[in-house]
Amino acid sequence: MPKVYLIDVTNRDGVQTSRILLPKLSKTMLNLYLDQMGLYQSEVGFPTLRHEVNYINANLELVKLGVIKRLHLEGWCRAIPEDVELAFKNCPELKHLNISMSTSDIMIQGKWQGKKTWKDLLKSVLEAIKIAKDKGVETLGVNAEDASRTELDRLIEFVLAAKEAGADRFRYCDTLGADDPITIYERIKALALATRFPIEMHCHNDLGMAEAVSVAGAQGTIEAGVDAYINTTVNGYGERAGNCDLVSTILALKFSHGLREKLPLDEHIDLKMAWKISRYASYAFNLPIPINQPGVGANVFAHESGIHADGALKDRRNYELFDPEDVGRGQPELLETGRVITTGEYGGIKGFRHVYSRLGIEFHDDNEARKILELVQYANLHTQKPLTDDELRFIAQYPEIVRKILTVNP
Repeated sequence: MPKVYLIDVTNRDGVQTSRILLPKLSKTMLNLYLDQMGLYQSEVGFPTLRHEVNYINANLELVKLGVIKRLHLEGWCRAIPEDVELAFKNCPELKHLNISMSTSDIMIQGKWQGKKTWKDLLKSVLEAIKIAKDKGVETLGVNAEDASRTELDRLIEFVLAAKEAGADRFRYCDTLGADDPITIYERIKALALATRFPIEMHCHNDLGMAEAVSVAGAQGTIEAGVDAYINTTVNGYGERAGNCDLVSTILALKFSHGLREKLPLDEHIDLKMAWKISRYASYAFNLPIPINQPGVGANVFAHESGIHADGALKDRRNYELFDPEDVGRGQPELLETGRVITTGEYGGIKGFRHVYSRLGIEFHDDNEARKILELVQYANLHTQKPLTDDELRFIAQYPEIVRKILTVNP
């Protein structure tokens, strides 16, 4: 039976959001956590942007070393031949790619001002696919920007042409977040039946329905007999009102009475990573997790009303759909209130070695330690916040890869 696979786009769509930033080291940590969480793919970033190149190539090295085990690292670029050529010139080890083209009349007219027709754009997509296949791409997704405002017949033409040219998946972009669950279910099912091609749901949250629209589209795809893919971001970060939230989507697929039997989720997904990855993303983006955020918000397992508190104490199933442990919560957290030694941009060798000793990492001598200390100093400068324990461990274990991640050539 077909399955639902998750492709997280935090490191591409999430980071291009206005007013928020994510350092390259933090993007790398998210890829490591997404891999541990069992996701199928991460949209790693833009291989056509110079400041992304070292970071992307360093992450591809982590794949070759087996540090990133299952997660596909996928680049994103426009579906034009020049962009695809540049992507593989900058990142020759790139094996997974998504290419994007606007398909709705409103965008074709608004962006191209009569200089390009639909046929011109489709030709560009097919040329881009050929180049990517010639470069040895292993999986190739083809995106229809503004698919939700594109006629179904045009989408069918687009998908069939891309399929014949060698693409592996079609990404249906609800770019303005304008779709509703019923309409998108009907459109996606009709599209999947007409093309017999795997479909990715890429939905924005402008109307507060990103998760509902995504799973509805996935249901249409599954019922048509092909695999479905849902694009997510950690904590729903994304342009304007955000994207489809990773944890909320997994919860819906695992615990919704109507969905858990109809939409088989990729068995590699480990929901217990939810608390860790959500908290890290909140820290790295410097954005608080809303108190009512599904699965990870502070109030998800909080009860005060007399009836609710009494019911929850007698049996959590009275007022809780899942356990804290299901999302990696439930353990007490200790906060030191006495003497604390930290290390960072201005740290010295003694404090540095003390911090690493507490992490169970020892150095042979000060000379060995100083090489890692210098990287830690640059990493702290890079992130502009105290480094987490996992970041410190990663720096000590893979110093040359970290050096590449921290290097930008303007």
